[in-house]
Amino acid sequence: MSEDRKRTPYVRLGRSATLVSRLWLGTVNFSGRVEDADASRLLSAALDRGINCVDMANIYGWRVHKGHTEELVGRWLSKSGVRREDVLLATKVGEDMSDRVNDGGLSARHIVAACEQSLRRLDVDHIDLYQMHRLDSAAPWDEIWQAMDRLVTSGKVCYVGSSNFAGWNIAAAQETAMRRNTMGLVSEQSIYNLAMRRADAELIPAARAYGVGVFAWSPLHGGLLSGALRKLAEGTAVKSAQGRAQELLPDLRANIEAYERFCERIGEHPAEVGLSWVLSRPGISGAVIGPRTLGQLDSALRALDLHLGDEELAELDALFPVPGDAARPPMTGAGPADAAGRTATLLRRR
Repeated sequence: MSEDRKRTPYVRLGRSATLVSRLWLGTVNFSGRVEDADASRLLSAALDRGINCVDMANIYGWRVHKGHTEELVGRWLSKSGVRREDVLLATKVGEDMSDRVNDGGLSARHIVAACEQSLRRLDVDHIDLYQMHRLDSAAPWDEIWQAMDRLVTSGKVCYVGSSNFAGWNIAAAQETAMRRNTMGLVSEQSIYNLAMRRADAELIPAARAYGVGVFAWSPLHGGLLSGALRKLAEGTAVKSAQGRAQELLPDLRANIEAYERFCERIGEHPAEVGLSWVLSRPGISGAVIGPRTLGQLDSALRALDLHLGDEELAELDALFPVPGDAARPPMTGAGPADAAGRTATLLRRR
């Protein structure tokens, strides 16, 4: 066993008995930003370094065609010599796979059909963690759980998770599952980082109340927290010059300038500081990383060993205060007051 594997920490997947690495290998950059051969090398390197969860979605690979990333991971599994039991495969359902009617969302019909398609692309007999990519307000929870319970009972899915939910969505899902005497959700993937902390307000408290592990996606906000200003000045920016990082930079330029000065003062790389902060947060089980190179993978692993002191954590909190994020709308479209009220009502019923 490699030294990397021995020092990589593991946590329970929510309230389940299964152990997962605190860092998950995200694959959203595969099949477009990362060539297939390089993606296979990243998969093998991550597993060798102790990362045991590969996170996908059935739409990933859309730059080639939707489903391409699951196909890539399936080929890697069959050709790499990796034992299936050493890898936890997590994928998602819910986004539109085509323009055909019913080829998206969280209807029972689509959940079951999409699972069968993911299994074929991955060339496996079960998915370890099947996640709802986002809320489908048209799908009743009883219908969703009917489909998910069918997949779990048949052995095609081990656990069910969610992504991009609000706190009251977690509460509604779990209350319905409890009435059906089933396990319900074990995990939630939420965007969470120093610059985007809305999950602190209600999602994380609700998830903790219901035993749902929270795994942060975009822990560096698309490169914004990985030294974006320095990279822009040097002309070396890739992700931090586009997408969500570039959208938020104008509003947070002063905060990012102060953040990069802070990292320089303590002698640590901004990417590792940002990820270490996420992993230090109460209620955060781990993070989904999306490295494009082996160097970025190893940088993320170094963040596991970077322990920020109380004074440093307090300074980071002051640089990115929670109130500055409160005005940004929740991803589900529910207003903060409405979401908080629904969560409070459901929690009181327990």
